[in-house]
Amino acid sequence: MSSLSGAITAAATALAVERTRIEVAVSNIANAESTRGPDGQPYRRRDVVLASEPVGTFDAALGEARATGVKVAAIVEDQGSFRRRYEPSHPDADADGFVSLPNVDTPQEMVDMLGAARAYQANLAAIGLIRELVTKALELGR
Repeated sequence: MSSLSGAITAAATALAVERTRIEVAVSNIANAESTRGPDGQPYRRRDVVLASEPVGTFDAALGEARATGVKVAAIVEDQGSFRRRYEPSHPDADADGFVSLPNVDTPQEMVDMLGAARAYQANLAAIGLIRELVTKALELGR
């Protein structure tokens, strides 16, 4: 039964990661036109870096197989070049009339957000199936 709790814990870590991925994609979309941040530069796209994380269970203390979850290792800024748009009347335009815009590709962010939402749903379904399995096992034991 402990291995099932390890599987639930691993799926729960994935839920937290997917929520973070969605939040970062939303932040990127919200700032897709931000031409000046606190440092005076346009907003830089952010990306989530993931890493595996062993899930501690009672079985692991006994030397049995361990479930592996996932965690957010870092949120990094994309160092790609900024987009440029000719808009001489913009207050942030350079001497040639070009404005530097964030390196955010809105359609790509939407695809990333959709992928994260689907992965979130899949992990919720996995937790639901494990819960159902435990319930059925308990019913059989009666």
